[in-house]
Amino acid sequence: MDDQNKNLILATGLSAAVLLIWFLIFPPEQQVADNVPTSDGVSAPDTAVAPTAPGGTADPPATVAADPTATRAGAIAGTTRIPVETPRMTGSISLTGGRIDDLALKGYRETLDDDAPIVTLLSPANAPNAYYALHGWVPGGDLAGDAVPTAQTVWTAPEGAELTPETPLELTWDNGAGLLFRKTIAVDEDFMFTVTQGVENTTDAAIRLFPYGQIARHGEPDVENFFISHEGVVAHADGIVERVEYGDMPDLDANPAEGNAPMERYEITEAGWIGFADKYWMTTLIPAAGTPASTVVKYVPGANIYQTETRLPTVDVAPGATATSESRVFAGAKEWEELRHYQNDDGVPGFIDAIDWGWFFFLTKPIFAGLHFLNAIIGNMGIAIIVLTLGIKAILLPLAYKSYVSMARMKELQPEMEKLKERAGDDRQKLQQGMMELYKKNKVNPAAGCLPILLQIPIFFSLYKVIFVTIELRHAAFFGPFQDLSAPDPTSILNVFGLLPFAAPDPGTLLSLVFIGILPILLGVSMWLQQKLNPAPTDPTQAMIFAWLPWVFMFMLGSFASGLVVYWIANNTITFIQQYLIMRSHGSKPDLFGNIKSSFQKKRTEPGVGPDKGPVKADAENTAKGGGAKGKGKS
Repeated sequence: MDDQNKNLILATGLSAAVLLIWFLIFPPEQQVADNVPTSDGVSAPDTAVAPTAPGGTADPPATVAADPTATRAGAIAGTTRIPVETPRMTGSISLTGGRIDDLALKGYRETLDDDAPIVTLLSPANAPNAYYALHGWVPGGDLAGDAVPTAQTVWTAPEGAELTPETPLELTWDNGAGLLFRKTIAVDEDFMFTVTQGVENTTDAAIRLFPYGQIARHGEPDVENFFISHEGVVAHADGIVERVEYGDMPDLDANPAEGNAPMERYEITEAGWIGFADKYWMTTLIPAAGTPASTVVKYVPGANIYQTETRLPTVDVAPGATATSESRVFAGAKEWEELRHYQNDDGVPGFIDAIDWGWFFFLTKPIFAGLHFLNAIIGNMGIAIIVLTLGIKAILLPLAYKSYVSMARMKELQPEMEKLKERAGDDRQKLQQGMMELYKKNKVNPAAGCLPILLQIPIFFSLYKVIFVTIELRHAAFFGPFQDLSAPDPTSILNVFGLLPFAAPDPGTLLSLVFIGILPILLGVSMWLQQKLNPAPTDPTQAMIFAWLPWVFMFMLGSFASGLVVYWIANNTITFIQQYLIMRSHGSKPDLFGNIKSSFQKKRTEPGVGPDKGPVKADAENTAKGGGAKGKGKS
């Protein structure tokens, strides 16, 4: 076996091994409804725990009896509410606690069906899968716990009030002891709320308060548990991003001052934020820029509540004075363009990193930026992936050219390599030394042919990450049956690619791994044709490995996101054209159809022996043709 084939088989084998191990350890799972809350299930008691003020008293747990028969609609109907209506959101705010706890996203549906419900993000405290944002005050000094509004305080709103981008909502509550509290909630046209809390002190004594914000999630949400995507807490504190999985929150350090609630704290000096990030959606608390704050990750045992908090600086209010505290809440889709807008224009640092870009962020970020730009111009994400692939191949063209030239030079050295083997005999050390001298003399790098293949591995993983975690690929259409590039190919051999009147096997099932669709088949064919630019190796073992490799990849990648398979097909096709043109530019004419014909002829005879000829004769004829190329010139 010559060194060129050794290197090629090694690189290809490594690529296949990486994909195979990944596929076996982390198999593609069935598509779920994007981890959005549903209206079914058992409700949890409203026992979210408010922060504790240094030297003060805690806001007592707000308790509402659990009702196993409660539904989301019933929980909403059971409280007085103010409607929320924006171009991109619809829902309501509960006057009980002044919570942002009922929110749905107009631009997103749970499935591809036209009549599918829109995605629900937030749900009330007594509803199944409760998920809400709450702002309040912790009393300090001599103030009693009932001197400040709690999670069960019923606020007052103006008659006919509605929260829209043009009409902020102002809530008021008088504690009857000289303190008047106000809560003003504004919303923009996308996903950002601004919450301004105020307190007017009409007493004759100074008071001390601690403002806070809180996001509570009752029960662990359904997550995909796939290592490539983080779902759980995401926090940014002065340039450092922290991520905590839901499953790790009960194991955080217990703090006696918090009633032994497992918690972790991050200190913000200049700017930061904290919240819960699902695969496509996010709810975060954002203290005002330049405001020092503590952000807390907390798990409430027993009640099974996951919380994130912002604890803002102490507010001292003199008699007759008024004090305010402002913060923001993001509740919506993790759209790259919107996150970038809030980061660059609205002073939310590092907000783009709420998307889990992974270890290869230096590749995933520019890859997605390019894909987003191309999709904006073309208007079709599938075509944008193909054009992006063309761009990546253009960037790597100098390396690919050098690789193909090196492979051609290696072929030219084959006669001298054979002479070296004859002279060295069984002396492996002498053979290796002779080969190194031959490479050095002719300025040939035997490893150069592997580089383009090896470089495809991080690019492959990075593009898979982009397709898997970015909402822009969710339900992104290509053409025909391919209406969701983030999902596996929906066609199947089993129903003759949609011609028969029954559905393809569900993604993630054994049948779907066997009865693959159109795109995986095109992938296998494109890899097979790429191989046929060169004649099959004369060694039977090598020939068998090369013959099976395209079809192994075809089944391995069959259940991957169809957008990724589109990329791989485009990559193989462009590589085929590149290799063909480079070989022609060096005087070699690849005998594609001859190599295909030869491979079928070998299958009809004994392994390693061509029809009516021995292996030595077949190899001699290939050599006379210039390594499988027609005409004159270098091979």
